[in-house]
Amino acid sequence: MKVHGVLETAIYVDDLQVAIDFYQRLFEFEIMAEDQRFCAMNAGDRSVFLIFKRGATHTAAHLEGGVIPPHDGDGPVHFAFAIEPDDFKKWEARLVADGVEIESRVSWPRGGESLYFRDPDNHVLELATPGIWPIY
Repeated sequence: MKVHGVLETAIYVDDLQVAIDFYQRLFEFEIMAEDQRFCAMNAGDRSVFLIFKRGATHTAAHLEGGVIPPHDGDGPVHFAFAIEPDDFKKWEARLVADGVEIESRVSWPRGGESLYFRDPDNHVLELATPGIWPIY
């Protein structure tokens, strides 16, 4: 038995629609499911990016097939999206054109590069090319 990777990444936000608009505008993620509590977006390569309204998941979600336990989060978190090396400068230009402040740039010893910036809820996003980890 083994785990095949991280399937879902979740963040919690104050204004769900503002967050949805930000991620759709910047990344053009397809919305797979949404309601007043959350939005599930296709982040590519079998990755689901979940945006939850902060405080809206304190009670269990009863579905036809079972129950999702209560959960929530507070404070800014960090996560990274994988990008192609040839797209690094294009992503940098897209962020600038969209008025997103790039907080940091890092060139890693293995040859990878990262751009760090924040979303409307102050979460720290990273766009990273291969060469930042031994496995990526």
